[in-house]
Parts: sequence; structure tokens; C-alpha cells
Amino acid sequence: MSDMALPSFAAPTDGQLTAEMLAAFHDAGVLILRDFVPVEECRALTSRALELVDDFNPEEVHCVFSTTRQTQADDSYFIESGDKIRFFLEEDAFDESGNLRQSKEDSLNKMGHAMHDLDPVFDQFSRSPALKTVADGLGFAQPAIIQSMYIFKPARIGGEVVCHQDSTYLYTEPESCIGFWFALEDATVENGCMYFIPGGHKMNLKQRNYRISECELTTEVLDPEPWPEHLKLPVEASAGTLVIFDGRAPHMSGPNLSDKSRHAYTLHVIDQTCHWPAENWLQRSPDLPLRGFA
Repeated sequence: MSDMALPSFAAPTDGQLTAEMLAAFHDAGVLILRDFVPVEECRALTSRALELVDDFNPEEVHCVFSTTRQTQADDSYFIESGDKIRFFLEEDAFDESGNLRQSKEDSLNKMGHAMHDLDPVFDQFSRSPALKTVADGLGFAQPAIIQSMYIFKPARIGGEVVCHQDSTYLYTEPESCIGFWFALEDATVENGCMYFIPGGHKMNLKQRNYRISECELTTEVLDPEPWPEHLKLPVEASAGTLVIFDGRAPHMSGPNLSDKSRHAYTLHVIDQTCHWPAENWLQRSPDLPLRGFA
């Protein structure tokens, strides 16, 4: 893994991945496609996200999302969000008196987890013909978008995301999760871009997160061997870039202490031919069945 780079290509206009791109993805566990989405579409998604934020009252729900603590301040609010649109604040959003340090749109960690099915603007962005072609090229037999997240990574208080694998949380048998991360603003080392350990997807699944009650989660350690974080490489990405990564690909991001936000949008796709365990944190109502890219 030490001599491996993160593969980066100009995005194919039709989403058709080449043999070289697929080989690079399977080797590194990560594939960077530059200029996959026009910047105008990125701005439109951000505009819609901020409209949804306008209707959010942070005084009613103080739900903080933190990967460093591996828990949420209100687990039921989080656990029930698999088929809803909910808002999660940064750990440092509040001052000593319990008031927001910044405006609410500059205090949010993320919004999730079903915008792609509940909001028409997010639906259209998430189900473009090019993205469907990419998913088909990756070998999904019956793809389904299991969750969507709008990541705010706000200036000055955007929190660290510790090294993890997404299959820890979005687990199927056999494993099938792949992440699709879109840079909606330029992501740099200064404002908390993502880092990946190239080839790290070939390592074991190190943890498994699951429900132990209706409102409580636990994380079981499967492999205690530390991550080789000295091998991590940054993904500095301009707006419109798509980063595709294997569910086992270890990744992380540092805090955003800069004066620029780092908005991004993430989709996770699973194969419905695989088993989705009932103890996974994310469960959806029968009234909102999973959909692919149609």
C-alpha cells in the first residue's frame, strides 16, 4: 500500500467507466472523477439544502453528530432518520450558555438520511443517467440508494471525522456498500478534505455497528489492529468532483479550522441481492421502499 497513489481521472461524459478506471478502483479502493457534475448543479443542490435548513429549528432538537465520541446526543432522533430528513449539529456548535456560536447553517454537521427519496431536487441530483451508468459499471446487480447525507463541514467548527469504514455502519451480507461523494465546494487540506489509505479496502472489516435496542447503538471491534494512518493521502477536490470508494476503504478528515466551509453530498449504494440485517441502524418504513437510479 505504501507506493500506491489515489487514482484520478477526468470524468467520462456519459458515466461509462473504462477498464483502466475500474482496475484502478479495485486496486486502490478509491476512484476520483474530476468535473463529474457541473458547478451550477452543485450550487443548485446547496441552495436547496439551505432552503431545507431554513425550516429547521435548532432550539427544538439539540442533536449533535460526532465521530470522535461514536455517539449522538439523542440516539432516537438519529436512529429514526433513515427514512426522514433530519439535521445534526457540530459538537462545538454551542457556547457555554447553550447558544449557537454561529448561524444555524454554519453550525450543522450534516443533514440526512433520505433526501434522495423525499426531496425532488436531491432526487434528480442523485439519479442522473451518468451516475446510473457508473453504478452499472461497478457491477451492481440491483442497486439501491440506502442513504444520502449533506455534509456542511462549517468554517471554524467543522469537526474531525476519525478513520473508519462505511461498511461498519451500512453492512450487507455479503458486503456491497459503495460510497459516492460529491464535492459541492472546493475541498482542501485547510478546510478538512477527506483522506484515504489507498489499498486499505483489502484489510479486514475492523468494526461493526448495530442496534441493541430501539434507541441504542453499539460498535463491536472485529479487528483491533490499528490503522496504518501514516499511509493516508489527501483528496483535494474542486467543486464537481466525484469520489467513489469501497465500503471497506478506510477514510477520515481533519477539522475545518479555516474560514471556508467544505460542503459535500454523499450517497451510499448497496446491492439489494445482498441481505440487509435487521440490526443495522438504518431501517426504513415499508411506505418508503428502497429505490435504485430509476
